[in-house]
Amino acid sequence: MQFPVSRGPASAAVLKVLRDPDDTSGLQDAIAAAVDASADLLVDEDLQLALFCLNELHYGGFAEAREDLEWAPELNAARIRIEGPFEAALRAAVPPTERPEPTMTGVADALFALTAADSGPSLSRYLARRATLEQAREFLIQRSIYTLKEADPHSWGIPRLSGRAKAALVEIQSDEYGGGRAGRIHSAIYAGTMRSLGLDDAYGTYIDAVPAVTLTALNMSSLFGLNRRLRGALVGHLAAFEMTSAIPSRQYGNGFRRLGFDETTTYYFDEHVEADAVHEQIAARDLAGGLIEAEPQLLDDLLFGAGACLVIDGLPGLHMLERWEAGESSLRTPAPADDEAPRA
Repeated sequence: MQFPVSRGPASAAVLKVLRDPDDTSGLQDAIAAAVDASADLLVDEDLQLALFCLNELHYGGFAEAREDLEWAPELNAARIRIEGPFEAALRAAVPPTERPEPTMTGVADALFALTAADSGPSLSRYLARRATLEQAREFLIQRSIYTLKEADPHSWGIPRLSGRAKAALVEIQSDEYGGGRAGRIHSAIYAGTMRSLGLDDAYGTYIDAVPAVTLTALNMSSLFGLNRRLRGALVGHLAAFEMTSAIPSRQYGNGFRRLGFDETTTYYFDEHVEADAVHEQIAARDLAGGLIEAEPQLLDDLLFGAGACLVIDGLPGLHMLERWEAGESSLRTPAPADDEAPRA
């Protein structure tokens, strides 16, 4: 992807080093000052973009950045300096959950109860019933920051798990990556949905358009994935993610059908209705329950990860609903116009 536009001194300092790795002067001071000055790191445009850029070095990277910067000491030190306060802010934002027995059944029952109790505002219901074409395009843009690399953060967990939990994670991820068929990789299917609405499907195209809360959700899953000590949170996050996906996916698909689009556009959402109905059982019992039976000391982190999925992953949806209800765009910069009719 191309470099984004900086949003403050911290992201400017990170991007400066990415462009000129021989000049790291001021990087750590800029990060420390931004962290100290931040009123709320979870919605801090500057720090969330800085962390996104640092994390991206461990994924696809930037076209203009040297590949060996992935492990550059100064850049990793900057990432770690943000991650500590970021994790603390996440933990403070997630309500505690009553601890179940550390058994497969106990964990699965607790996760089903936790996800069933989630009663936040319904973005999927809004899209199904009320969203305009412009809002549907904004929705796809907002979701593209994670979904065009769907499953990648959770795949960091594969070498960190063992036994039943590892097998369950591989089973889920295999489906996410199309079962060996490139055209069925979920991120590729989503790219097709974007194209059908006249959007650019190249990863990172809309990074400057999305707000901090959209970056926060991805940065959180990257935090869980990149740190082995947080493997419990990673599993809890994935379990809750899979357990809350099937019904909203059906509503999203219905929303695009209401707007006149056919299965070319709705394929991504329709696929998740069926796949995630199966995945939720695997994720709750074999993945989450299997992990805690093997490593019961990870129970609190697993519950934290599940709760974080419900709270933090819900922030972009809440942001979109608030902006749309106010008659405003949910994006920082307007989406490019597309005057074409819905495409078959």
